[in-house]
Amino acid sequence: MIVAAIDIGGTFTDLMAFDERSGRFVQAKSLTTPAQLVQGIVDCLRKSGLQSSDIAELIHGSTIAINTLIERKGAATGLIVTRGTRDVYSIGRGNRPESYNLFFHRHRTLVPRHLTCEVRERALASGEIREPMQAADVQAACERFAAEGVQAVAICFLHSYVNPKHEREAGELVRRVMPGAYLSLSHRILREYREFERMSTTVVNAYIGPKVGGYVRGLKASLAEIGFHGELTIMRSSGGVMTPEVATERPVAMMESGPVGGIIASARVGSALGFRNIISFDMGGTTAKTSLIRDGAPTMASGYYVGGYASGHPVMEPVIDVVEVGAGGGSIAWIDEVGALKVGPHSAGADPGPICYRSGGTEPTITDANLALGRLDPGDFLGGEMELDAAGAARGIREKIAEPLRMSVTAAAQAVINIAIAKMSLAVREVSVAKGYDPRDFVLVASGGAGPLHTLAIARELHIPTVIVPLFPAHFSALGMLAADERHDFIRTCFADLAAVDFRQILSICQEMAEEGDAGLRHKRGAEHRIHLDLRYVGQEFTLSVPVTREQLQGADRHGIRAAFDRLYEQRYAHHSPEEPVELVNVRLAVIGRRAELRFPLLPAAARVAAAHTAEVYLGDPERSVSCPVYRRENLGADARFGGPALVREHGTTTVMFEGDACSVAPGGELIIAVRGER
Repeated sequence: MIVAAIDIGGTFTDLMAFDERSGRFVQAKSLTTPAQLVQGIVDCLRKSGLQSSDIAELIHGSTIAINTLIERKGAATGLIVTRGTRDVYSIGRGNRPESYNLFFHRHRTLVPRHLTCEVRERALASGEIREPMQAADVQAACERFAAEGVQAVAICFLHSYVNPKHEREAGELVRRVMPGAYLSLSHRILREYREFERMSTTVVNAYIGPKVGGYVRGLKASLAEIGFHGELTIMRSSGGVMTPEVATERPVAMMESGPVGGIIASARVGSALGFRNIISFDMGGTTAKTSLIRDGAPTMASGYYVGGYASGHPVMEPVIDVVEVGAGGGSIAWIDEVGALKVGPHSAGADPGPICYRSGGTEPTITDANLALGRLDPGDFLGGEMELDAAGAARGIREKIAEPLRMSVTAAAQAVINIAIAKMSLAVREVSVAKGYDPRDFVLVASGGAGPLHTLAIARELHIPTVIVPLFPAHFSALGMLAADERHDFIRTCFADLAAVDFRQILSICQEMAEEGDAGLRHKRGAEHRIHLDLRYVGQEFTLSVPVTREQLQGADRHGIRAAFDRLYEQRYAHHSPEEPVELVNVRLAVIGRRAELRFPLLPAAARVAAAHTAEVYLGDPERSVSCPVYRRENLGADARFGGPALVREHGTTTVMFEGDACSVAPGGELIIAVRGER
């Protein structure tokens, strides 16, 4: 059986496939086709040599959901709310995150006020119905929406997370009156309190729903046309996979479906090599992404803000905690109005791409800078599939950067790289130092087409002692998708004092969520239920998610649950208050369907280590090049050892090692590099 994964990025579309019978991996990469994303998938399948009819399962990750929101290219959306809550969505929170920012603005709503309609109905926080729903109000709202050309409808009633009766009734009425409209009900998206965040998540789901749903349906149809008749699954932000039907109903769950694959793979690779604390670093063509993995498990967040905390849209969907910066291989270097050199966040992407791609790009990028410094081989890019224009890259850097700043081309190129390294190092600090973790206690796993080019410099900047370059680093997100389990996340708000909580009620809630999750599982063998309780000290605003077992709930183990909360609080904040009362806020349950584990073949031992050739490369000093040995990764056997400066080339990327760095090849083929001065 062949399982394939396809990751569509801003610049490249990557394919990884695994033949379970032969144990063979297949990789392919093609330029992303923004105007017709499916074409990039077809190009990858053609390059891979795989027959579509032989693929049993295709796992797909894409940035279409988050791009639709960021670019504000979603559907015309209407919002139906409880009478008296019409302005909750536009007001948001009363805080001002940037007190001294004169240009600060709150989030720009996706639904204009005249398309936010109130309905007479009222449920109490206990779930009791205070006022029946008036169907005439819903009917009037639908008539207004139809007249305004609304394509999607979001419904978010007060306290429907406890009792969704009125939302269900309103939803049925909208389906009858507006059968062609996309419908998003808050109790189907998020069963959690906090009205603004719940409303925002529901609106985002409705806003992106028609486009993402159309994309998923179009993808299935296009794959069928080229002979694919297997199962299609979609990567979700929490690190699992879901069916196309779930993705169409809850597209908000795939906002970060592209980047998380690499984080899953980093955790697997690190654990296999005996490293439990890992920082995953993925630098692609458009952005660089980093995430922290502790004790072998990726760090999870209960939600995030698309567009930033200050003025972004809150999306309360479980997600692997990722920090992303606009520093990818295609990020554009430019000079601002005061003459300062900047890099990103704008990217040349796949079209027109960097200057050296010969596809119409005119602005110098990080890739052009690496080529000008000799770190990339113009004749050996993507295994020779693309020949880079070294002269054009140098000319663009000279005209746009070097001459205005009165620098040499190599000095300008090195300055571009230095700025990119600084930005990416700050992102790594944000997932580690800013959250109380010392990066020196972690290993850095490099992935993405541009990741190994820069990771050793980032490690030196942050004193990280070890860098791992895994197998297939340029296809690592797609590889991680092959390893991802099926996953469905559920949450219910349930306020109670921990000292008096009714554990029978908690078990009943867990059983309800488990049945819903089990019903949608494809991979039922070895299915697992993970339960977390969101706890906090009484009087606090935010919670910590504490893992518990079903046995603890059945045994009403208040003491053990409280002790686990105190330990987690101590770890996170370096103190805890055992005498303070604790309350339960939410119950979370993840239903996980286990997939077969990927097994990489072991490499034969290295007979000898020989460089393929040498190259003149600038490694920090723009005035002096260094003669570097260049190794072909496919020629490196297990236990091979060599030191820097050196380049290791492979299909899709190049690893840059500096003076004093020491590399050893693991039995599975991973490069384990001890960073100079950090051993």
